[in-house]
Amino acid sequence: MKKASAKKVATKKAIKKKPVIAPEKATAAVKGASAVKTVAAKPPTGESRTALVRRARRINRELAEIYPYAHPELDFENSFQLLVATVLSAQTTDLRVNQTTPALFAKYPTPEDLAVAVPEEVEEILRPCGFFRAKTKSVMGLSKALVENHGGEVPGRLEDLVKLPGVGRKTAFVVLGNAFGRPGITVDTHFQRLVRRWKWTEQTDPDKIEAEIGALFPKGDWTDLSHHVIWHGRRICHARKPACGACPIAPLCPAYGEGETDPEKAKKLLKYEKGGFPGQRLNPPKSYLDAGGKPAPPLGAAG
Repeated sequence: MKKASAKKVATKKAIKKKPVIAPEKATAAVKGASAVKTVAAKPPTGESRTALVRRARRINRELAEIYPYAHPELDFENSFQLLVATVLSAQTTDLRVNQTTPALFAKYPTPEDLAVAVPEEVEEILRPCGFFRAKTKSVMGLSKALVENHGGEVPGRLEDLVKLPGVGRKTAFVVLGNAFGRPGITVDTHFQRLVRRWKWTEQTDPDKIEAEIGALFPKGDWTDLSHHVIWHGRRICHARKPACGACPIAPLCPAYGEGETDPEKAKKLLKYEKGGFPGQRLNPPKSYLDAGGKPAPPLGAAG
C-alpha cells in the first residue's frame, strides 16, 4: 500500500500545468535627420545586448509586414500644415485634429494668414480639439515666428523647430521625418507604452527613451519604426485591453497575456482597418485604402 501511495504522489508531481502558448501568427494581419544622441539600452534581466537588438529588429520587421502602408495619421498637404496639426494633436486624437483642420486651413492657408488672425476666431475653430485657447496661442505664435525668423517657411533643422512656440522634440521629429525625410523617433504615449512592454527599455523619460531606442536601430529606420510602433499601439496593443490573442507578434512579446488571449474575443478589440472601422485620416493614402482601410468621417458627420 505504501508503494502504491508513493507512486500516486510521484505521478501528481510529474503532472505540470500546461503552459500558455502564444499564437504563431495573427489572423488579424493585413498583407499586401537630425543628429540624436544615442546610448546603450539596459537589456532586461537574462537577455544579452545582442539578443535585445536582434529581438527588437525582428519585431520591427514583423510590424513592417503587418503595416506596409503605415503613415502619419494627420492630414496635411505641406510642412506648415503638418507642423500646425501636430501641435494641435497634443492631448487629443489625430482624428479630431483631422476633422478640425480643414476649416482652419481653408481660412488661414499660410503662416502669414494665421499670424495676423483674430484670436477669438481661431479659438472658435479649434474648440473641438480641447485646450483651444492655449493651442490658438501656440499656432499663432509659431506662425509669427515663421514669418519673422524664417521667411514664412518651416525650417528643416531640429534646433530651429524646437524654438517655435508649442514645438518640442516629438513634434519636431514628426515634421522632420515626414515633411523633410530626415530620420527621427517620435516618442508619443503609444510608443512609450509598447517599447516598455517589449522590454526594449526601462526608461520613462521621453528623451532617454528616444536615445535608448535609437541605439537599437540604424538611423534610417527611425521614422518608419515610429509609424510601425504607434500603429500597433493604436490598433492592437491598447493601453487597457491589449488584443493579445489577435497579435501577430505575440510569440516575440514578453508581455503576452496582459490582455485578452482568446482569439475570438481579441478580434472584437481590434480598431481601425483591422476591425473594419474608419481610420484617423479623412484623406488617407491610396495604399491604406487598398489594404482595406476606410477614411474617417468629417466633423459632424453621422455615425
